[in-house]
Amino acid sequence: QVQMMESGGGLVQAGGSLRLSCTVSGLRPEDYYMGWFRQAPGKEREGVSCISWNGGITYYTDSVKGRFSISRDNAKSTLTLQMNSLYPEDTATYYCAAVYYAKFSAQGMCEGAPNDMDAWGQGTLVAVSS
Repeated sequence: QVQMMESGGGLVQAGGSLRLSCTVSGLRPEDYYMGWFRQAPGKEREGVSCISWNGGITYYTDSVKGRFSISRDNAKSTLTLQMNSLYPEDTATYYCAAVYYAKFSAQGMCEGAPNDMDAWGQGTLVAVSS
């Protein structure tokens, strides 16, 4: 059974930083692209950042470029999102997801529909106060 578990969310002031982690079990990390998505109240889920199976290719949505950094450690089955210079508009529930590597590019994964993903975490809330 595939499980993805996020941690690291919380409340932070604008300009602050948070580091999200996602622990994965039940699959071979090397076989999957992984990514971070977020959903704010009343809005659709959007792809934030996605990474290829070996970390060699990354994709960021325009609004987080230069502020967020995605990484992965396949040996530890973990995915990380370092978020710096946070804005109030970054407030959302953040989800990690995995998709079999042959389905999409990193950008394609982030732009894909939720039903396209093979696994999801339960989400962690990030709240940025102004």
